[in-house]
Amino acid sequence: MNLGSLLERVNRLYTEKIGVVCGEDRFTYREFTQRVLRLAAGLQREGIGKGDRVAICHQNCHYFLETYFAAAVIGAILCPLNYRLSAREIGFILEDTGARAVIGQPRFYPVLKEAVERLSVPVTVFWTEKEAVPGGETSVEVLIESGTDSPEEVEIEEDDVAQLYYTSGTTGRQKGVILTHRNVAYHSLGTIAELKMTDEDVWLHAAPMFHLADAWATWAVTWVGGTHVMIPEFNSAQVIEVMQRDQVTLTNMIPTMLNLMVNDPAIQQATFPSLRVMLSGGAPIAPEVVRKIMDAFGCDYVQTYGMTETSPYLTMSLLKDFLKSRPEEDRFRFKAATGRPVLFVDLKVLRDDGREVAWDGKEVGEIVVRGESVTPGYWHLPEETEKSIRNGWLYTGDLAVVDSQGYVNIVDRKKDMIVTGGENVYSTEVENVLYSHPAVLEAAVIGVPDEKWGEAVHACVVLKNGMAVSAKELIDFCKKDLARYKAPKSVEFLPSLPRTGSGKIYKKGLSDKLRDEGQ
Repeated sequence: MNLGSLLERVNRLYTEKIGVVCGEDRFTYREFTQRVLRLAAGLQREGIGKGDRVAICHQNCHYFLETYFAAAVIGAILCPLNYRLSAREIGFILEDTGARAVIGQPRFYPVLKEAVERLSVPVTVFWTEKEAVPGGETSVEVLIESGTDSPEEVEIEEDDVAQLYYTSGTTGRQKGVILTHRNVAYHSLGTIAELKMTDEDVWLHAAPMFHLADAWATWAVTWVGGTHVMIPEFNSAQVIEVMQRDQVTLTNMIPTMLNLMVNDPAIQQATFPSLRVMLSGGAPIAPEVVRKIMDAFGCDYVQTYGMTETSPYLTMSLLKDFLKSRPEEDRFRFKAATGRPVLFVDLKVLRDDGREVAWDGKEVGEIVVRGESVTPGYWHLPEETEKSIRNGWLYTGDLAVVDSQGYVNIVDRKKDMIVTGGENVYSTEVENVLYSHPAVLEAAVIGVPDEKWGEAVHACVVLKNGMAVSAKELIDFCKKDLARYKAPKSVEFLPSLPRTGSGKIYKKGLSDKLRDEGQ
């Protein structure tokens, strides 16, 4: 199937149901479908067709949702842009994709203007917010108003490219990850089944829609006829209000968002009777933090693991039915795990010799995956594709263990593992101990050069508001639960940790900062 055909389904089955809520704007699925088809026809009239790349630089909004679907209808390839990137970085993506058009939010006019001026080939920018269109250029609303409800039909195959997502750059140069219509469709079906999604579900787009941690819901929620609720940017008090007002049932929050919400005084008076599942991922989580989240929101919690290359989810910490009767301590331990593989994903954890690790929760290996949701490769980077995908298996670079129940637990990125005095230290293990300290809000552990040991364990820590603790106290705290060689040799206190567009802690940025400072 192709993703654009989902419109026909929801328009037929859920015509007058409210499908999209964005501020004061509310659209039924009939109205939403009409806007998408008119936008698709408008883009075709501007000469954009199958295989052309269309970028979007926008905060969460109905325009984002409409652009996802309009591109799919005409067979164009959508390239979501992280609006936090610099003009140079955005310019690189536009040049690399050969984008024909950009859907832009006027507030990003300066960075987009500079990015477009860097390009070797002209790109047309269509601006949202009709009354704020800069320089008299064309607006998306004009495209919609002048379009028809019947764009020219395009033959689209399952293996045609649907989207290009550029990796967050934790490992260096950004790479365009190819996702096909088949990849996205199978991921949607698997996630719908795992989370038991129905037309009664209301999804809050709280995390940025330019990233797959949220964008996957674009398709899955629409597929089941659920409702999309948009907020342009995260504000904990606003999210608490919107979740109650719009009776949100499902959402995904990056760890930073959850930290802010759980510690927001407004949550003490809030109730979330409709909320059934809170998803999160991108960073390790301790069982006691899972308990705190579930108590605060009164719902189930699911830890997720995935990557851009896999559409994104690979595992979820959903409890198998027979585990639900286990003691509470065991249940929270399983819920804090990286999780078990989701439908349509074949996952193994391999030793260096290519054999699977023992399911003992101790032996460490690299996660490799294959399945219908796994990328066919990187845009115009055949060597990178061959390096990452071998014999049909994607090598993730993530190190993990598997317990006796088949639950996977990430211990580190292969490139982030610290070797100190010949011993392997997995940063996640140290971070978990740091997170258990009552004064620690966030922590990232990296290796720094050390003449004696080769590398030394260095912790970067953000403290909770009003809390104080010394570096020595944190180091001693870690030594109580860890072997001495695993405990940090040094601690650096920071006001915040650098993050990628997906919300993951940008450890390379921390390492680069220390190197530049001569440490």
